[in-house]
Amino acid sequence: MNTEQFNEEIALSSAWVNVVKMEMARVVVGQQELINRLILSLLCKGHVLLEGVPGLAKTLSVKALAGTLRAGFSRIQFTPDLLPADLLGTMVYNPDEHRFSAKKGPIFSNLILADEINRAPAKVQSALLEAMQERQVTLGETSYALPNPFLVLATQNPIEQEGTYQLPEAQLDRFLFKVLVDYPTREEELRVLELMSKTSGTPTTCPVVTEEEIEHSRSLMNQIFTDPAVERYIVDLVRATRAPGKLDRSLDGLVRAGASPRATINIALAAKALAFTRQRGYVTPQDVKDLAHDILRHRILLSYEAEAANVTSDNIIDHILSKVPVP
Repeated sequence: MNTEQFNEEIALSSAWVNVVKMEMARVVVGQQELINRLILSLLCKGHVLLEGVPGLAKTLSVKALAGTLRAGFSRIQFTPDLLPADLLGTMVYNPDEHRFSAKKGPIFSNLILADEINRAPAKVQSALLEAMQERQVTLGETSYALPNPFLVLATQNPIEQEGTYQLPEAQLDRFLFKVLVDYPTREEELRVLELMSKTSGTPTTCPVVTEEEIEHSRSLMNQIFTDPAVERYIVDLVRATRAPGKLDRSLDGLVRAGASPRATINIALAAKALAFTRQRGYVTPQDVKDLAHDILRHRILLSYEAEAANVTSDNIIDHILSKVPVP
């Protein structure tokens, strides 16, 4: 198959992406960046952490995406008294059969909305780790595979810290993206007002894409070409997060730990997915740049000096992108 034929096949196979976006636009006003990242996560089988103040359509966007898929959806409200069994399930004794059987929890669904994930204690967050990474859950002595697709889409409130538990770095690293959800524009907020200021209920999305279409898209996405120069660019960006002072002296001492090789893999995979949605058979450096902040921001641990100087991980990434040579 030549390049032109491959691009044509990608254009045909990615048609569902715009259909999903249009269907979600019936419910969610604006938030195009958020919607784009949710679709990329679906293609990459990656989890997403959404951070923003309440009322910015984080939960609504996830529910709208679930509605466009012919797939299961579970919403789990994380609270301080939540137990791992409430999430994963437990073993229940059956007196008639004189044996224990597994009672599966809400984690056994395709799309999991983990609402306010930082309100749950550490033991619940740890219980989620195996599910997110291994895509399986162990109940008793048996491991049960989770359905395919399986995505955890978690939300957290950045301003209300009372009664919250900070996510450990090991769990943060399991998220493909950390997306910062911002306020809508004036025009978008007027449209929200027109759409939602009714007592008749909010509109819902309809299923418009099948699991088979998504699987076919993933197989095509894996064939997208990444030039070795672009691969070296990805590696250089990630390595620069570990010792940014070598790249720019002004960044010396601001980072305690940088991104792991998992970030390198995630950028390469997400760049292919982005090229696919842009109907291209190859990855460009701009694809990598467009994804860098959302993939790296939660993987850079800042030093106390950086926090005292109000330097954010996004500031570090901006410096790195401006200094690492683009192929």
